[in-house]
Amino acid sequence: MANILVVDDELGIRDLLCEILNDEGHTVELAENAAQARAARLREAPDLVLLDIWMPDTDGVTLLKEWSTSGALTMPVIMMSGHATIDTAVEATRIGALAFLEKPITLQKLLKAVEQGLTRGALRKLTQSMPSMGMKADTVALADMPVSMIELAPEPGPQATQNFMLDKPLREGRDEYEKAYFEFHLAKENGSMTRVAEKTGLERTHLYRKLKQLGVDLTRKRI
Repeated sequence: MANILVVDDELGIRDLLCEILNDEGHTVELAENAAQARAARLREAPDLVLLDIWMPDTDGVTLLKEWSTSGALTMPVIMMSGHATIDTAVEATRIGALAFLEKPITLQKLLKAVEQGLTRGALRKLTQSMPSMGMKADTVALADMPVSMIELAPEPGPQATQNFMLDKPLREGRDEYEKAYFEFHLAKENGSMTRVAEKTGLERTHLYRKLKQLGVDLTRKRI
């Protein structure tokens, strides 16, 4: 999993993004202003940065430009704002931002942008390491290609087959099926409660209660 830096002056947004990304298995560091973001950038070398545009001391576009001109923009940066104009978004992407997310940010858009950002960052590191490995990169670097053009091999998923004893009482058989159903989705989503809730159509609090009732081992499944 990745190390992600979240920079936002709003405590509620920082906590929400931290919860979601932690649930996806990522390590998250939080910064509430540009000064803390600079220090975190030097200390942790994040794999991805989620950067708010409007902050009290130094705005996100200025910080992005600072990283770009100093050679510190070595990681993908996704800009966030609820008040930015189209011109601001265009300027940020021109400077080097990978994407722009408009607040309020939906879960689907956040996870998709993060996945694309991490993929882009990994490809950039790969192309940078090619010369030292004696390899020759193509004229167009993989890291500069749109993520949608890159095919990734699917990871092997859990087996979808399960045998059930049909001579049991209905309630017992139903609980057995439901337990297998949720364990399948937990394995498929690498223990992400957020994604399992989204896939199964349950609220997270209801999902937790259901898994506990069925005796699903959450300490082992959840990251």
